[in-house]
Amino acid sequence: MTHRGAVGSDARDGDGAGVMTSIPHKFFVKEFTGSSGFVLPPQGQYAVGNLFFKPSEEVLIESKNTFIELADSLGLRVLGWREVPRDSALLGPAALSREPTILQPFVVLRSRYGEGEKPENTDAESFDEKYFERQLFILRKVSTKKIGLHNWFYICSLSNKNIVYKGQLAPVQVYTYYHDLVNVDYAVHFALVHSRFSTNTFPSWDRAQPLRWVAHNGEINTLRGNKNWMRAREGQMKSAKFGEELEQLYPIIEEGGSDSAAFDNVLELLTINGVLSLPETIMMMVPEAWQDNALMDPKKVAFYEWAACLMEPWDGPALFTFADGRYCGATLDRNGLRPCRFYVTDDDRIICASEVGTILIDPEHIIQKGRLKPGRMLLVDTVEGRIVDDKELKMGVSSRFDFTSWVEEQLLTIKKVYNQLESSGVRLEPSLDDNSLQNDPRLLAFGYSFEQVSLILGPMAADSKEALGSMGNDAPLACLAKQPRLLYEYFRQLFAQVTNPPIDPIREAIVMSLECYVGPQGNVLEMGPSQCHRLLLPSPVLSPNEFNALTSIQQVNNSWTVHTIDITFPKEQGVPGYINALDEVCMQASKAIEKGDKVLVLSDRNTSADRVPLSALLACGGVHHHLVRNRMRSKIALVIETAEAREVHHLCVLLGYGADAICPYLAMECILKMNREKLIRGGLSDEKVVDNFKHSCDGGILKVMSKMGISTLQSYKGAQIFEALGVDDSVVDRCFTGTATRIKGITLDFIAQDAFALHETGYPSRKIVSIPGLPETGEYHWRDGGESHVNDPVSIANIQDAVRTKNDKSYEAYSLSEYEQIKNCTLRGLLDFDFSSSKPIPIDQVEPWTEIVRRFCTGAMSYGSISMESHSTLAVAMNRLGGKSNTGEGGEDPERSQILENGDTMRSAIKQVASGRFGVTSHYLADSDELQIKMAQGAKPGEGGELPGHKVSQSIARTRHSTPGVGLISPPPHHDIYSIEDLKQLIYDLKCANPRSRVSVKLVSETGVGIVASGVAKAKADHILISGHDGGTGASRWTGIKYAGLPWELGLAETHQTLVLNDLRGRVIVQTDGQLRTGRDVAIACLLGAEEWGFATTPLIAMGCIMMRKCHLNTCPVGIATQDPELRKKFTGTPENVINFFYYVANELRAIMARLGFRTINEMIGRSEKLLVRRDLMTEKTNNIDLSLILTPAHTLRPGVATYNVRKQDHRLHVRLDNKLIDESEYTLEKGIPTRIESDIVNTDRALGATLSYRISRKMGEAGLEPDSVHVNLRGSAGQSFGAFLAPGVTLELEGDANDYVGKGLSGGRVVIYPPRNATYKAEENIIVGNVCLYGATAGQCFFRGVAAERFAVRNSGATAVVEGVGDHGCEYMTGGRVIILGETGRNFAAGMSGGIAYVLDIKQNFASKVNMEMVELSGVEDAHEISWVRGLVEDHYQFTGSELAKRILLDYRRALPRFSSGRGSTKIEGLPIPIRSTSRQPGGGRQAQACGCYD
Repeated sequence: MTHRGAVGSDARDGDGAGVMTSIPHKFFVKEFTGSSGFVLPPQGQYAVGNLFFKPSEEVLIESKNTFIELADSLGLRVLGWREVPRDSALLGPAALSREPTILQPFVVLRSRYGEGEKPENTDAESFDEKYFERQLFILRKVSTKKIGLHNWFYICSLSNKNIVYKGQLAPVQVYTYYHDLVNVDYAVHFALVHSRFSTNTFPSWDRAQPLRWVAHNGEINTLRGNKNWMRAREGQMKSAKFGEELEQLYPIIEEGGSDSAAFDNVLELLTINGVLSLPETIMMMVPEAWQDNALMDPKKVAFYEWAACLMEPWDGPALFTFADGRYCGATLDRNGLRPCRFYVTDDDRIICASEVGTILIDPEHIIQKGRLKPGRMLLVDTVEGRIVDDKELKMGVSSRFDFTSWVEEQLLTIKKVYNQLESSGVRLEPSLDDNSLQNDPRLLAFGYSFEQVSLILGPMAADSKEALGSMGNDAPLACLAKQPRLLYEYFRQLFAQVTNPPIDPIREAIVMSLECYVGPQGNVLEMGPSQCHRLLLPSPVLSPNEFNALTSIQQVNNSWTVHTIDITFPKEQGVPGYINALDEVCMQASKAIEKGDKVLVLSDRNTSADRVPLSALLACGGVHHHLVRNRMRSKIALVIETAEAREVHHLCVLLGYGADAICPYLAMECILKMNREKLIRGGLSDEKVVDNFKHSCDGGILKVMSKMGISTLQSYKGAQIFEALGVDDSVVDRCFTGTATRIKGITLDFIAQDAFALHETGYPSRKIVSIPGLPETGEYHWRDGGESHVNDPVSIANIQDAVRTKNDKSYEAYSLSEYEQIKNCTLRGLLDFDFSSSKPIPIDQVEPWTEIVRRFCTGAMSYGSISMESHSTLAVAMNRLGGKSNTGEGGEDPERSQILENGDTMRSAIKQVASGRFGVTSHYLADSDELQIKMAQGAKPGEGGELPGHKVSQSIARTRHSTPGVGLISPPPHHDIYSIEDLKQLIYDLKCANPRSRVSVKLVSETGVGIVASGVAKAKADHILISGHDGGTGASRWTGIKYAGLPWELGLAETHQTLVLNDLRGRVIVQTDGQLRTGRDVAIACLLGAEEWGFATTPLIAMGCIMMRKCHLNTCPVGIATQDPELRKKFTGTPENVINFFYYVANELRAIMARLGFRTINEMIGRSEKLLVRRDLMTEKTNNIDLSLILTPAHTLRPGVATYNVRKQDHRLHVRLDNKLIDESEYTLEKGIPTRIESDIVNTDRALGATLSYRISRKMGEAGLEPDSVHVNLRGSAGQSFGAFLAPGVTLELEGDANDYVGKGLSGGRVVIYPPRNATYKAEENIIVGNVCLYGATAGQCFFRGVAAERFAVRNSGATAVVEGVGDHGCEYMTGGRVIILGETGRNFAAGMSGGIAYVLDIKQNFASKVNMEMVELSGVEDAHEISWVRGLVEDHYQFTGSELAKRILLDYRRALPRFSSGRGSTKIEGLPIPIRSTSRQPGGGRQAQACGCYD
């Protein structure tokens, strides 16, 4: 499993590994009794564990004495200490510098053992094991708190059942470092091994896994929320087991641990408390996707609903393995992204791992091959000696109490409350005032602008979707804006990249939920019906009617009292009044809880000429954290009634900082007034426009949650998934505790001043003459007199004149005007060069411009988002310069690689591999200089690309292997890059598919991107791109464009510093992009650590773009971002325009280099001491901004290590099995003579066939070889990506099984997999291949005799496959090809499938219930050609694999035929002059037919 982990800059420094086993009693009796003279009591009556201590004699003695004293006070006795024998010589420098002293205490109950050297009482029946466990737990918690991690004190485990050996090790080191583990007497009944790949925290000894109860492969995305809610619950906790001592256990979640450690802390408490068993606790913390699951047993649904009333899910992609001595088990999160495969053998062993083939087992001894399904649990009861089935386990748990009646009797819902109030005659409808939209002073007082109302609110009310925008965000950051900004705009959404995946809120909606339980929580340490006495809200966004129902809830249920706190204050109190009002609101909240109120409403409705509102966000965050700190937050529902919130982002920030529900009353009144004034198209009713607005808010919230990989609102609420940009620590510590704020910024005083400034516009103190109506602020589009924009008309005109006429004066004017805009809009505008301390050199000594331009790249703009003319012009220009152009994610036609008559070529050197995998074939990969993995895009991180149907022309559809006229949405990057180890695998796949190309990973700037980049460097990427938040886009929702991601200045500096600190900078090239405009921008990027730079918008401007921001509408007036043939004729750009632009930028950079005294770029990289902050530009608002973090020179953090790329990554391609295939197929490549090759294969042989395919593609082009020219027979368990990008003419035939990503990007080859011939199990009932097989396949054939796991044939656009069953999300996003499934499918089949055909043999007649019907229609197989084709392919399947199932079907094909369902796409075709029948077809719910005996 070493290939799934990571090592640091020194190969001996692992990220952490370890093993948990049961207690090896025989071993300890021999070791401890022999050395100490103490006789150990029977197994289970003593505890032992590995404890880490600081290797300082003084600290060690003091820590041991403290531990012994605490044990004595709890009625325990430490018999003695055993020093653990180790081999420190094999440690790397980082691990060695923090290596602790490791000792094992042997702890017994004093009342049982007595004071001697032998136990006085060893009677097993009278031994109170639960009490012993309780005392050990208290000892662990109290000693950890008292001795502390600052003394390096850490308890790996202290238990009478399990023991954990771990450290900052690589997996191969664990058994050689700890001598105990290789001792012949170390005999145990289970072992649980874990290897860590550290990407969100640095490696350390204590963070290694397994933890005390679990080993966790994955990421908990909701950690901050889980921690806050757990702290809040401490005020409600009572335990019969712990009594008064419960207080000693707080805080339950210990500081300094990883996300896994926090999970382990809570699991430990709930399990030892004894009310819930270990499996029940896991089910509560990591529930299945139970909401809206019609196939789930109602009893189980009721259990999960009871659990949801008590605790929010710990959400994120996760495989948890756990053990408590009796039970060993594993569970998957609701999405099932992580792989978990297991074998059961005939000698009663079970081997469960992230991959098959980790332990070699004779096939004839295997009786079952399975995989863990999403949300399911695998449990082994070692006492009863059996595997407990998930269904049996969960039915037992859900039948323990009558959870159904608990929920029915106790749970309130807003719908019930509303209906009861309405039927009793309570008026719930709001009333509108008579002010027109343009004359409503409240809109002005809360900062509404004409653009927000027309561009954001109007489309939300009309279309029930967020509005689309394009070209990125070039407006000022909120912390630099001259106009007052709402506090929400200072918060930037964080998003998942590398450490965990974003998820798909549209196609995989079945795992997502906005339902939330609000109101007082029950005591999590007991079980009872009253715990369900909460209020269920289906959405956090309340309409005015629903809000009125909520505030009147006491009329329906007496105990639910509502307290409204006015968050406005008298205007005459001034700025001090603002700060005092915040204190007063928090005090009132505490009093309301003490009084017993259950709902707290924070309302700014009293805003008037005399009363100024607090920011609802400040009040919400302040109250939430005040209550969390005082352990009161779980006693009340927090509802916000505010005029401020109107955009999706505003709602998300309120939810992220603790709001339970929000009524954005002014936004809804604004929409109703627009409707009253006939400003909303469609002639909709008032009820409909409010409903549309709510629906678009719900969809937007789901999208923002999904960007972070969070499935349920319960988990998102209070999770604080934001970074504050330009907010001072004093504000964050008070109201947004725990939020990153790296550059400081505005204080409460300035927030108050902004509040007064906005209030003044709505309610002026003195009468002023002004233009009536809402202001045009220029926030979204440039407006004269409005907000600054980086791309302003003056700059655009100057640069276009400069590049067209080679006018140096125009370029100088452009550079100056851009500098003015950049000063107003970006962080780098606050910086300048420190020329005074530099010794200038003559410019002719500086690296020539022709060398510098080789470091320039153009951005990833796909053919589709821009026209063929503009795309190819960029490519020609960059090829002439020696720089690199980028295909974007839309693929590229092979003909573009041909050399034109004038010597030019339209080939893009950088080929992008994004989540859509459009056009990614073996030939596409082989024909590149750089392969760029798109983890995220600056303008919309966490989302896939989007190409509207009217832009998908015939040629684009051909290039992308899709259907003309059908819109294309790329899935989020979660199929094969959902974690660091899988990104590492894709890097390896691509390196194998083109060994001479460098592999790049595109990241977006956010807090923590430095650690992520270190992980990516350890995953062997050659190149890392850090994009800024302000990058361009062809189409994205405005929420993503405006509020996600951070400036590249922050991300680049953090990345460079972290890589240098870990001595990884020398291994990688670092590039940055995001609104780079001039040589000055490039120089700053270079000084912050980048050695290459990307430009996208500016080269387009050089070619004629005038920033109309109509890219998503296909109406670009200059023929750049359109596929309209008439508009494309207007394109006038030339390669010379682009070349001239880069010439000017390079020469401006050279002038700066000369003044700073740098001769080469390499000398300049990372020399941030040459930058200084321009204090003269600071205003009252920006005066507190602190850029010292950016300006810390990395070379001072760790002197002597490389600060730019000096060496290549070692991809270890020389040890590949492919090399054998290439050697043996030499005659085939040279002369076309067919070759047969025999070989064994193991799971470390990954991406088999990719390099052979590279050779074929380079030599033969896309057509490849004749079918079956190279036939490879293999035996064993294949590693990941078996047959990836397999070229035409190659057949891989495997007798055995395979892991994830089989046939990824299949490009015409054939893959055949069947079980070993001596296997005894039924192939059609067992798993043969892993997750995400045939992802992005474009051609070829696959035959799998067995069942495939989740996400089979995602984005298949041309391959044909036969398989005997698939898991959830099969054929998702499929656009072509044909798939035959001779067995059952999982849920959500055919989501987003717009092309291709799938045929499913529906034996159990339940298939229709599992299909996502959004884009497909179902039918039987009736066409004669189809009947014949299906039969032919089933015959092939039998021929290639010997399938028994295929044989039975063919024996009686007529009876089998009615059971086949085919799914056919019914996609709406957009923008085509003639109707075209979509080939999209899919499996569906079959015809009735008599049961056929041969299928039973």
